[in-house]
Parts: sequence; C-alpha cells; structure tokens
Amino acid sequence: MRTVLIGEVSRRSGVSSRMLRHYESLGLVRPSNRTGSGYREYSAKDIRRIFHIESLRSLGLSLREIGRALDDPAFTPSALVGDLIRQTHDRIAAETELLTQLRRIHAADPVGWEDVLQVVALLQALRSKSADMRQRAVLHPGDEVPVPVEALVEATLSETEPNVAGALRWALARSHDDGTLALLAEGLTSPEAAVRERAVQALVEMPGDEATAQLRDALANPDAVVRGYAALALGACGVADAVPALIDMIVEGRNDTDAADALSVLASDTVTPDQIATRLVDRLADDTTQAPARGRLTQALADIPGTTASRALLELSHDEDRAVALTAAYLLRLRDAR
Repeated sequence: MRTVLIGEVSRRSGVSSRMLRHYESLGLVRPSNRTGSGYREYSAKDIRRIFHIESLRSLGLSLREIGRALDDPAFTPSALVGDLIRQTHDRIAAETELLTQLRRIHAADPVGWEDVLQVVALLQALRSKSADMRQRAVLHPGDEVPVPVEALVEATLSETEPNVAGALRWALARSHDDGTLALLAEGLTSPEAAVRERAVQALVEMPGDEATAQLRDALANPDAVVRGYAALALGACGVADAVPALIDMIVEGRNDTDAADALSVLASDTVTPDQIATRLVDRLADDTTQAPARGRLTQALADIPGTTASRALLELSHDEDRAVALTAAYLLRLRDAR
C-alpha cells in the first residue's frame, strides 16, 4: 500500500504540516508508518480521515467533538447538530446586532473617537432597562453628534413607558427625514398590533405634507386602531378623506366622542356640513346599524350645522327607537336655543 509523506499530505488536503502534527498530538490522526529517517508516512485511509476531520471542522465542531464523532460508535449527531444550529443562530444574531450598531455610528458621521464613544453611550442608554435613563438619553443627547434616526425609530416602536414614548416621538418630530417616514411606514405593517399603534402615533406628530400623505394611506390600513389614529389626526387638520373612517369609529364605538368632535371640525372647515350629515343619515338608515350605534350617530349630528342635519334630527325625533327619538328631540331643542 502506497504511503505519502507529510508534505504531500499537506499539499493534497490544504492542512498545514503544523496542524497535522497538532492532530497527531491529540490522537485525531496517526501516520501509519515512519521512514527510517523518522518522517511521517500517511496511508490513503489516513488521508481520508484527515478530510473527514476538516469536513466536521467546517460545521463548527470542536476537535474534541470530532474525535468522539469519528471514534465512538455510540456517538449520535442529532443532539450535537441541534446545539450547533442554536449556537449559529446566536452568533448570527450577535453579528447582526453589531452590524446594526456600526451602521448607526457611521450614519452619525463622527469626526473623532470621542464622537464615536458618545454615540455608543447614547445607543446603550436607549436600550437601558431604566425608563429614566432612556428618557434622559432622548431629551439630552448632547449637541455634538446627532441621535441616529434609525435607533430613535426602533426605540419608539418598542417603548412601553408613556413618558419615554412621548419624548421619543418629540425627538423624531425634531429630527425627521424621508428615512424616518419610511421606517414608520414599515412599522404600520408590523405583525405586532402594539408596534403598529406606536408607528401611527409617531406619524401623527410628524410635521410636513409627506407625513400627512402617510396618514392618508393609513386610512386603508387593516388595523382599526391605526385607521382611527390617522382619521382623528387628519380630521383635526381638515382633511376630508378622514370622514368615512370617523363615521366608522362612531358606529363601532371606538373613540366615538373624539370622532364626532373631528367631524364637527371638518363641518366648519373644508367639508360642507350637508355632506357629512348625509353620510351620517345614510348609516342611520342602514339595516345593519345596531341600536347603540344609531344612538351615537344621532348624537354626532348635534354639532353638524346646516339644514340637512336639522331635518334629519326632526325625522329622528319620531324614530321607532325611543332612545333615538328622545336624543334627537333634545338635540333639536339645543339647536333652536342657539
């Protein structure tokens, strides 16, 4: 059987002679023979074992684990491979977090290492378990280096403490750009309802036409909470697109008082009162509208000026539902008193 010397084995396998000697010292692979001059000679079987060792090393096994895998017939790979999978996931998560932090430091455009250290301290403070520390980091970040917007958005979408959340939204509104709005728009599509709510709350406080456009888009969001925040904000700004969503809120009993107030603002601004009153009356006449919702819709007519609302209240004062009829009659008297 032909044997080869260590130098040729090294060339064939790509494993250095020094590493081959290390394997030998650990008992992982032993040369089949030695020449009269003491040189190691490896058989084909030895070389195959070397390749097996390298293959298992490529999977992340330690040399001790490799020895067991090759020599212990009772050794099973399933548990070890499962551990390797978990370790790899942990390593990837750690490397991803490091990459994110480096990108945020780079985005802050630090001039010197003092700036780098300041950004690192700020990022650590934003992840602190102390709400006070997180709030101080937002309100007093230092003047030299800006807070990385991506880190602010991430903190905003994960913050559960109301005071800190308010400070984060304030900071975002001061330092926003197109990237901020894009990140908040992504938050609106999160599978977590709490994240979607925080994203729309932050958008509500963002200035500019682009933020308003994002809120218009949010009116079609499948999450009723997101639609509600967007509708209330747009209604307060006189955006007529919010009217259908505001009426839905009244029907569903979600922040219905605020929704009625927003309709009142719209009725005195960009949308004619008769258009709003007509929509309210249409929902009142809908067979699917339940009694409690009809009562809320009737109350919403109270602050809508114009003849359409007055005529609707007059008709409702004779409604078959006694609660609706009494409410409408009372509201008519108030309108007459004005």
